[in-house]
Amino acid sequence: MSTASYVLGIVSALLVLFAVIELLRRRRLRERHAIWWIVAGLLALVVGIFPQIVDAVASALGVALPSNLVFFVSIALLFLVSLQHSSELTTLEDKVRTLAERVAIIEMRGDRSPEDERPPGGPR
Repeated sequence: MSTASYVLGIVSALLVLFAVIELLRRRRLRERHAIWWIVAGLLALVVGIFPQIVDAVASALGVALPSNLVFFVSIALLFLVSLQHSSELTTLEDKVRTLAERVAIIEMRGDRSPEDERPPGGPR
């Protein structure tokens, strides 16, 4: 492996970690979502610094090509991120449904109607 490949791997991992930390700092990403990205960035950084780890782990697991192990781990991390987002989406859909039902009940009772909340002269 060439020196340029080592440098590219390390710089890429550092950029990922920097981007995740910056998104956290700006409150554009929540901590629970950032965990998997930080894990991925740290793994990439360790592998970038010590690429022989991939060879050792691949041979210990019986994987013929170390690159196959890298792809497998990457796909597994992306699967876990997708699973986490699907779980949270399901929870949010349940909450939205509950809120919509509550609003419908309130409107049926006549306690508050959406027309009452519009400013005078606003669109109807």
